[in-house]
Amino acid sequence: MVDIAHQAAINPASARDAAPARAPLPLAAIDPGQWRALAQRAVEPNGYYLPAWELAVSAGARGRTNASALPAFDGSSPRLIGLMPVISLWRALKIPLPALVSAHPYGTLCSPLIDRDAPLEAAMRLLQQARDAGAHALVLNDVALDGAAMQSLNQVLSRDGLKPRILSSYIRASLDATQDGEALLRDALGAKKLKELRRQRHRLEQHGPVAFEVARSPDEIKLALETFLQLEASGWKGKRGTALVQHDGDAAFIRRAVPALAETAQCEIVTLRAGTTPVAAGIVLRHQDRAFFFKLGVDERFARHSPGVQLTLDLTRHLCADPAIAGADSTASADHPMINPIWRGRFAIGDVLIPLRRNDPVVALIHAALVGLNAAHETARRVVRRLRK
Repeated sequence: MVDIAHQAAINPASARDAAPARAPLPLAAIDPGQWRALAQRAVEPNGYYLPAWELAVSAGARGRTNASALPAFDGSSPRLIGLMPVISLWRALKIPLPALVSAHPYGTLCSPLIDRDAPLEAAMRLLQQARDAGAHALVLNDVALDGAAMQSLNQVLSRDGLKPRILSSYIRASLDATQDGEALLRDALGAKKLKELRRQRHRLEQHGPVAFEVARSPDEIKLALETFLQLEASGWKGKRGTALVQHDGDAAFIRRAVPALAETAQCEIVTLRAGTTPVAAGIVLRHQDRAFFFKLGVDERFARHSPGVQLTLDLTRHLCADPAIAGADSTASADHPMINPIWRGRFAIGDVLIPLRRNDPVVALIHAALVGLNAAHETARRVVRRLRK
């Protein structure tokens, strides 16, 4: 039954679809050189769909392996102009309907890579690749709703008489790194809060001189990564069993991805130390002029000194002082209590259902299934919250 449902998700039997469906390519079949070149030309940066990152995720990360790819090639040449990593709707949500879902790259951003030199052609060919694979719809999770990639897709959909449906959305924190760092922090936090944070930092100095370190080279970053992994596992994520190092696949993915991105100056690890003791560390990806704050680990023994906030203050100054970075995506959840008061920029992130055929009743079934699943999850969350009170 599972095998039949999985096949139906990609290659449904339909009298209207005369041509046999072509299964999406394995993600590993995409030429990494072409992929890197496309990433350099992408109309919208997404550090989580860089090849070194997403290939490592697909190779080993828990629950995220063996992704497929919808590639778009220039009609007059073999140049890659678009790329969308995907999995079937059956695999993603156990819904046996013919749709493809954006492959989750661990970071909460799935905006596809679209060539800025041919954005509409790339978007058109990505949608056609999905149709050729037998899909009736695409489900894009965690995309920037007003981003350039989604705008390109919307233009092509509008031209074809199709309209996407937003399944859910939220507002996420971001940083305008073109501002002066100190002025930005004063405006965001106010003089009183900054004074309190300075007092906490002075107390932290009782454990040794406080230093902010940035690891960039592959050798530096391997050592810094192990520090980060230890810090993350020492805190609440370790207690819940969700720290990266607690799962072999996740540990293998991050230990492969981070040094590989460091080779191309697309990743750095920031660490805050009190003397020789690391008290907080974070992984930051870089793509074009944007940074992506992936994860933060802290030593909770120093919680009263707010080590995560202290690291984020230094990271803010660091990014604002870097002329190569214009902005940063927190990749955090809505109303995140730590990052939202510091990074006051906001943009909309959402899950989007994209129909691939006009007046297609199958899309209505897919939409109803997704809405029902979301409602069931929300009901379960409310029950859990009541039980915890």
